[in-house]
Formats: sequence, structure tokens, C-alpha cells
Amino acid sequence: MNNGAMSDLETLSARLMDLAAQEKTVTYGALAQSLGWRVAVLTAALEALMEEDAAQGRPFRAAVLEAKLTPGLPAPGFFQKAAALGVKINDPLTFVMAERKSLVAR
Repeated sequence: MNNGAMSDLETLSARLMDLAAQEKTVTYGALAQSLGWRVAVLTAALEALMEEDAAQGRPFRAAVLEAKLTPGLPAPGFFQKAAALGVKINDPLTFVMAERKSLVAR
């Protein structure tokens, strides 16, 4: 992240909400590349946004991400972070689709 964590998180949030509004997903690698970030920096920022979303009772903006190895779904770290934040997920696909739908409605 370049110009201070807050402006980078705002940039990331805006990109994620734009994707959600268009009902699109993006891979971690493609998003990191478009932002000029390393994937490790992106995942740390996504976790920070997930913490923010959980604290404010909002759907996870990171739900619009898609892993190469699990097309249509975020990477396992997304679900691990959600669980660490107290979210119980019985069916990953159903959960992610509901999160994405909630984001579109915002």
C-alpha cells in the first residue's frame, strides 16, 4: 500500500463496491495487479475490510473476490477470516452468493 493505509483501503473498498454493483467478481491476482499491489498486501487489506464489515454489521466486500483454484468462490482465507470473526458458514457457495446479493442492494 502506498499513500497511507486509509486511502488505500478506501481505494480498495471503492473497487470492490464497483465490482459488486456490476455483479462481477475478480481474481486476487488480477485485482492486486490492477492496484499495483503484491497479493500479500491485498489479502492483508481485505482482512482489514472484513474486520470493518463485521464490526459494522455489513456484508463482506471481499466476497467479490474469486480464487483461481476455486472458481466462483473466494480463497480459503476468506472463510477462515469470516469464521475468526464469528460467522458460521454451513455452505460456502450459499454464503458467498448471499453476501454478493447484499452488496448489490447497498
